[in-house]
Amino acid sequence: MPWPMQPSVPGKRIDANDRFCAVSIPNAYCGKRTAQVPCLVGDSRYPASSKGLPLQHAQIRILSIESHPVFREGLSAIIGAQRDMLLVGQAAHAADAVSQFRKHRPDVTLMDLCLPGATGTDTVKAICDEFQGARIVILTDLDCDGHIQRALRAGASAYILKRMPKEDMLSAIRSVYDRGRCIPPEVAARIAEHMGEESLTTRELDVLRLIRDGNRNKQIADKLCIAEATVNFHIKNLVGKLQANDRTHALSIAFRRGLLEF
Repeated sequence: MPWPMQPSVPGKRIDANDRFCAVSIPNAYCGKRTAQVPCLVGDSRYPASSKGLPLQHAQIRILSIESHPVFREGLSAIIGAQRDMLLVGQAAHAADAVSQFRKHRPDVTLMDLCLPGATGTDTVKAICDEFQGARIVILTDLDCDGHIQRALRAGASAYILKRMPKEDMLSAIRSVYDRGRCIPPEVAARIAEHMGEESLTTRELDVLRLIRDGNRNKQIADKLCIAEATVNFHIKNLVGKLQANDRTHALSIAFRRGLLEF
C-alpha cells in the first residue's frame, strides 16, 4: 500500500517496507543513477513543518514586541533575511504583547523594555506566569545592572543591547532556541560589577521611591505606617549599601544603576 502524503517528485518511488526513497539523481551529479535516501515525508517519526521540512529543520518562530516603529521595521527585515527564522507577529504595546503571545505561541520572543502601558519586565513576568517555558530575549538600550537583574528575575532568557551587532542578536536568538539562555559578555560584565554587594530590601526601595517623590522623613513614615526613627534607619542602610554620601547621592546612584525609574 502506498504511503500517505507521497511527494510528487519525478523519478521517485516509495518502498513501504524499508522506508527509503529511490531517487533519480540527474547528470549534473556524476551521471543519472538511483540512490537510496531516507524518506521523511509521511513518516510519523518525522512530523512535517508548515513548509514541508522535517521538524528538526523547521524555522524559529519569532514574535517581536517593540515600541519604536523604525526599529520594528528593521527587525522585520533582518529576521526575514534569515533562512532559519520566521517573524510570526509584532506588537508595539504591552497590552498587545500577551494576546499576541497567546495567538502565536512563538519559539522566541524579542521584547523591548520601554513599552507603552507597562514596563517590558512586567510584560515578561505576565507572559512567563501564564506560559512556563516561554523564551524571551530582552532587546533594549538600557544597560544598567538593575534593569538586567529585574528582567532576568522576571523570566527573561537573554538580555541583548540594541547597540550590539545584528550578528550577536541573531546568535542570541539561536542560542535561546537551542539551549534556553544567552548572556553576552558585555551584559555579564554589568552584572558582575555589583556582584557580592548587598541588595536593597523591598522596604528600602519603598523609602527611596518616596524620597524621589520629594517626601520628607515624617511624610515617608506616615505613608508607610512606620516610625520616623525606622525611616532614618532605612535611609542609613540604603546609603551605606549604595556607597553614597547622603540621600541625594543615593538617589543619583539608584537612577544610574536602574534601581529606580524616573
